[in-house]
Amino acid sequence: MISKGLLVRMEAKPGKDRDVEEFLLSALPMVRQEADTTAWFAIRFGRAEYGIFDVFPDDESRDAHLSGPVARALMEKADTLFATPPVIHKLDVVASKVPASAPVDVDTKGLLVTFAAQEGHQPEAEAFLRDAQPMVEDEPETTAWFAIRLDDGKYGIFDVFPNNGGRFKHLVGRVPRAMAMKAPRLMSGVPDMDMLNVVAEKQGGEIAQAGW
Repeated sequence: MISKGLLVRMEAKPGKDRDVEEFLLSALPMVRQEADTTAWFAIRFGRAEYGIFDVFPDDESRDAHLSGPVARALMEKADTLFATPPVIHKLDVVASKVPASAPVDVDTKGLLVTFAAQEGHQPEAEAFLRDAQPMVEDEPETTAWFAIRLDDGKYGIFDVFPNNGGRFKHLVGRVPRAMAMKAPRLMSGVPDMDMLNVVAEKQGGEIAQAGW
C-alpha cells in the first residue's frame, strides 16, 4: 500500500538545463536499489524548472529515501546546478493507481493539478479524490495516478501518460469533468495545473528513461 510521498521542485541556473537532466538520469541506478521507493518520476515543469515526484509505503521508507544517496547527491549538486535551494514537500497519498509491472510504453507526459479546499470541506475533497480512483482504473493510457494531500494543506493529482494523446484523453475524461462540477463547492479558487514532461521514471519494478 502506498501512503506517503515527496514532491521536489528545482529551478536550474541559466544554461544548466542539460546538466540538471543528466543529474536526474544519474539518479536512476540509485533509485533502482531502493525497494521501498514504489514509484519515482523525474519531471520537467517548463523551461529551467524540474522536479521529482516519488511515493512510498510508509514514513520509514520515505525517511530512508531522504537520508539516502539520491537526496545526498541532490544537496551536493544544489549550489552548482540550481538557482535556489530545492523545495521539498512531504505529502500523503489519498488514493493511487500503479501498474503491476513496468509499462510497455515509457511515459513521456504528465500532469500536476493542485487546489485548496474550501474551509470545512476538506473531508469532502478527500472523498472526491478517493472516488475518482475507479474512474482512472478505466483509463488504460493513464499509466499511474496519485491523489495527494500536500504539507501546505492543498490537495492534488499527479499522473503520467505515454504520450500527448493519452494525456488529452484524460483531460476530456470523467475525472476532470467531475472535478469541474464539484469545484464551486469544494475548491477555494481555480486549481493550478502544470503540463509536465517525464524525463525518467521507475514504476512496476523497473526504471526507464523517457525519449522526448
